[in-house]
Amino acid sequence: MDIPHHAHILVIDGRKSLLFRNEASPSRPKLHLLSHAEHESTATRDQGSDRPGQTQSRVGGVRSDYEQTDFHRQDEDRFAADAPRMLEREVLAGRIEALIVVAAPRTLGELRKRYHPEVERRLAGEVAKDIAGRSNKEIQSIIARS
Repeated sequence: MDIPHHAHILVIDGRKSLLFRNEASPSRPKLHLLSHAEHESTATRDQGSDRPGQTQSRVGGVRSDYEQTDFHRQDEDRFAADAPRMLEREVLAGRIEALIVVAAPRTLGELRKRYHPEVERRLAGEVAKDIAGRSNKEIQSIIARS
């Protein structure tokens, strides 16, 4: 993937967010890290104390358990939901002209629901890969090959 000169690249999952800018040519990118945020989320078993609820059928007395709420997933989704607001601020302030978003497929779907129209206009590409946990050099290589 060609990355436009000075394009911003957001690499994000539910735990980590990295914002880069391409300081080189589109065909041979050199990513410069602008910001880095991490979020620590405890496991669901440590966040919830109650057992999942149950329901009982009127006929036959059959009991069924409700699925336990995944507090850990909800926590990660909340962290990822902050990224579109940050992108909106940066785009509207004129600091982002072109944007590439790289996120785990589930996270990318959540981000798409929240993009401001102006952020959507600036999107130069999206990559559905979970690479936020990799080194900056690996991230640069993976994006360039995508």
